[in-house]
Amino acid sequence: MAKKEITSYELVDEYLKLLAGDYATAVAKVFEKKRKAITDEDILKKVPLKITEIRTILNQLHYRGIVCYQKSKNKKTGWYSYTWEMKPERIAEQILEKKTEELSKLRKKLETEANYTMFVCKNNCESYPFEIAAEYYFNCPKCGNPLEAIDQEKEKRKTEKIIKKINEELQDLEKHFNKTQNVGQSTGC
Repeated sequence: MAKKEITSYELVDEYLKLLAGDYATAVAKVFEKKRKAITDEDILKKVPLKITEIRTILNQLHYRGIVCYQKSKNKKTGWYSYTWEMKPERIAEQILEKKTEELSKLRKKLETEANYTMFVCKNNCESYPFEIAAEYYFNCPKCGNPLEAIDQEKEKRKTEKIIKKINEELQDLEKHFNKTQNVGQSTGC
């Protein structure tokens, strides 16, 4: 059975796009196919972007520690050449950290909603417990629309469904991350 690439996960695709734009996943896929350090010119052959756009993506990913580079100087021209390498384990680490934080917030939300009657406006600006909503005379302080009571059970089921989905994604990513660690990646940078 072929090993699943980290870029095939939906949450990895979303995360890379969030960090470095719509073509970030395409750039990461080039690294996965080559399985070695590559130049930005190698990526240019596979991704329909300008070289400056590819370098922008690489720099944004480098800022997050997802790619790293080795710099060498051409003695004849004096120009520098960069050889890039991707660290898929950093993608997994960052997503795991982000999603764990998101889970914590959702669990706190569940706990809060279990203890308070919550109110929200039709624009879903923000939800407020009864005491805060009363202070605003049951009008949203952000948009001015009336605040209405939330269907607590419906909201609880929705939040629990999101928590379950995130837990499943995290388990799948952790399995992949552990397999990747066992296989070992070259990290020249």
